[in-house]
Amino acid sequence: MGFKRYATAVWEGDLKSGKGCMSTPQSGLFSEQNYSFNTRFGDEKGTNPEELLAAAHAGCYSMALSFMLQNAGITAGRIDTRADVKMELAPGPHAAGVHLTVKAVIPGIDAEQFAAVANNAKENCVISKALGIPVTMDAELLPS
Repeated sequence: MGFKRYATAVWEGDLKSGKGCMSTPQSGLFSEQNYSFNTRFGDEKGTNPEELLAAAHAGCYSMALSFMLQNAGITAGRIDTRADVKMELAPGPHAAGVHLTVKAVIPGIDAEQFAAVANNAKENCVISKALGIPVTMDAELLPS
């Protein structure tokens, strides 16, 4: 049995002076969130597709790591994940890769086991698998 998730986007106008809004009606997380050329390529307040991709990847990875630890009989204390989406402008704007920075408190695991489980989660998280671009990672096991 599968399921679907969705979000919506509306855009009005040309690329540089136009504007749009994105919504997540299923969850209600945000409604008509501003996005534009300047929120994407500049520093205007609002969101952009790359930021949302980074948030999705960080959340997916954290859950994947928790799941894989659970399968090994270990419960995570805390997993903090940051995802940085690297954008390249030539030969046209594209996501060139994602770097995950993970800091975790996981009682009852050693550094070698953590590294193996963390890498497995990186390779098998749904978003990592969906992207088709390089995903790199620095994962640090913090003291319990």
